Amino acid sequence: MDVSQINVTDDASDAATTAAAAAGLTITEVEDLAQLTAVARLFDEVWSNSEDSPMISPSTLKALAHAGNYVTAAYRDGAMAGALVGFLGRHNGRPQLHSHILGVSREAQGRNIGFALKLHQRAWALARDIGTVTWTFDPLVRRNAYFNLTKLGASITAYYENFYGEMTDSINAGDESDRVLVEWNLSSPSVADRSERHGDEPDIDALRAGGAAVVLSAVDDGSPSPGSAAGADVLLVQVPGDIVRLRERAPSSARAWRHALRGVLGPTLAGGYAASGMSRSGWYVLEKGLG
Repeated sequence: MDVSQINVTDDASDAATTAAAAAGLTITEVEDLAQLTAVARLFDEVWSNSEDSPMISPSTLKALAHAGNYVTAAYRDGAMAGALVGFLGRHNGRPQLHSHILGVSREAQGRNIGFALKLHQRAWALARDIGTVTWTFDPLVRRNAYFNLTKLGASITAYYENFYGEMTDSINAGDESDRVLVEWNLSSPSVADRSERHGDEPDIDALRAGGAAVVLSAVDDGSPSPGSAAGADVLLVQVPGDIVRLRERAPSSARAWRHALRGVLGPTLAGGYAASGMSRSGWYVLEKGLG
């Protein structure tokens, strides 16, 4: 590891420590079976899963932790407030950490616990000479897109149709499990800036004035309306405000958004664009040549 990489690793550790302290957390790797059982229970509570259909079992968590993978819990005032699990793999021929499940207890949400856990994960990976973390998420979930792209500085580089097949948890049940691949380049300057809370959401009005093409947007009745890329280097893609609530209230509208986004975002990512930002108002920003 050269001097510049040592500096990045040290800075990442400092940023993780600062984020944990700001959220009032103690973050630690766990391997004790009782703690791992609590982690599994937290995930089931977050996704409203039953004991008969757990998100991940304590025995699987035990095996992952024992084999040297990333299994971490965050404690606040002595109670488990969140957990994050990842496993080692390869991406583009190089070692990577694949971040599998992140959950924050309902009582502790909105307190930057997820952010602190991800910064701990970044520092953990860099200390082991791992430069990339990947994960997947549903691209229709706006708050997750904002967190992944704008708060963390990651990018979306691939689209996977119905990735997990039929889902049974209460959040995703009744919908196809389309996912996008997130790549988090841990040493990039933009990621380092985001780890210190330096990073703004994209200015959609300015991008539109500068020639960005709108390739998917909501019309007056809330339904999706595809547009044209017209050779633009920057593309804008809108998603609805709360897809989970939309599934419950208007499942046909939710399905329309699923298929519209799939038809736009899938080919766009395959064509050499990458999503590099998300506004609070629900607009993805895609740039050519980043993928």
